[in-house]
Amino acid sequence: MPKIKAPRSSPSIDMTPMVDLFFLLVTFFMLTATFRNEEPVTVDMPKSTSDVILPENTMLITIDTAGRVFYSLDGVEVRTKLLKDMGDHYKINFTESQAHTFARLKSFGVPIAQLPSYLDMKPSERKVIDKQTKGIPIDTALTEKNELAYWINFGQREAEVYRQNKREEADRNNSKFIDQPLRFAIKADGETAYKKIKDVINIFKKQNIFHFNLVTTQESK
Repeated sequence: MPKIKAPRSSPSIDMTPMVDLFFLLVTFFMLTATFRNEEPVTVDMPKSTSDVILPENTMLITIDTAGRVFYSLDGVEVRTKLLKDMGDHYKINFTESQAHTFARLKSFGVPIAQLPSYLDMKPSERKVIDKQTKGIPIDTALTEKNELAYWINFGQREAEVYRQNKREEADRNNSKFIDQPLRFAIKADGETAYKKIKDVINIFKKQNIFHFNLVTTQESK
């Protein structure tokens, strides 16, 4: 008796679950991703063989070829309190909207007297000011004119307060705390005059900050 052959058909794969998973992943990354803000100044850093990557909790001082100084500090909450400290010290009232904008700035380089109007500008308008500004004022002495010294001082203090609060919160909740002390770094253009860099280093030293990184690019091998 002849065998009965089952009809042959091409195998099919249901791609619906894979497509659903793909779109779920895309949605997840879109909602959780943090876009990197554009820096107000671009510097061509000197090359070195060091491959150490700066941690997230860093205060960064950027100096361009013209010797203009720009300031950056990680942490939205820390920057919000830092702005209030600077406003109280220099008798400047910042609005809630201005504080919100400042907390999300990548970096800035304007005198504090111009900061309120700078924060009220659109991003495209701030780019124009970034090209025209003379940078954050610095001075050889710790006077009111040395605004960078106060940004460094108050920023260091608020970062330490935030770190201590997080440590105490972790102890109360019996949760794990990743202790990341504030790091300091200077990023200067390869053509920047050494005196400008030395002035910033001296400000660090007067604040009892003796450990900091010099940011460079990786030298090709």
